[in-house]
This record gives sequence, structure tokens and C-alpha cells, in this order.
Amino acid sequence: MQQRHGRQADPREARVRERLEAIRTRSAKSSSWRTSTQYLYRLMNRNGFVPVKARLSREDLSFLAGAREEVIMFAELGVRLLDLHRPQESGGISSDPGAPIHRCRACMARWPCPTFRAIDETLSD
Repeated sequence: MQQRHGRQADPREARVRERLEAIRTRSAKSSSWRTSTQYLYRLMNRNGFVPVKARLSREDLSFLAGAREEVIMFAELGVRLLDLHRPQESGGISSDPGAPIHRCRACMARWPCPTFRAIDETLSD
């Protein structure tokens, strides 16, 4: 087992990291549909469908095949991380009783913790 920062690497961490890297790689190789969707909305028929023939690459199809499930999975991951990493009063004496110091419930870092900041920064872009 490989060591990571002086400790044994957890095989679960390696598996999760590998899965995330595969999703990121597959997503990066696919084409963005942002500009196409603006055009496609105008083509919607009375039944709510867009009759379009599209040229999709192998990477696009690979991405689209799992995109819905992966987006749901990442949204669930984000919610679960927010459930874990939320503020709580640290219970110490504060110089301002009206604004007590908060720490993260999960990692005990000062609030906002690095995990919450990473989520917030990623979703704020």
C-alpha cells in the first residue's frame, strides 16, 4: 500500500479519487452544450421536443451516458458535506458576546472551515 504524507494510503480514498478523476477527465473531453442549448430551445415543437440531428463525438456520448446520475451524485455529495461541515459555537469566552466564535462541527476548524470554503468557492463561480 502506498504511503501518502507519511501515512498508509486508504484504499477507499484511492478508489474515490480514481472515480472523481475519471469523471473529471470524461467531462473535460466532452463538448460544452451551453451555446447549443440556446439555439435548440428555439427549435422546440408543440410537444416540447427538439427534433434535431446532432453530431456527437465518442467523448460526448460517454459523458452524456452518465451525466444525469453523476450530477445527482455530486449534488448529494455536496449536501452531505454541508450536513457534516456546519458551524457550531466553540463554547469559549469571546471578547464580543454578540458574535461568538464558531468552529466546524466536523473538523473543528474555525468557521468557515476549508471544506465549506472549497464548496462555496466552487459553486460561486
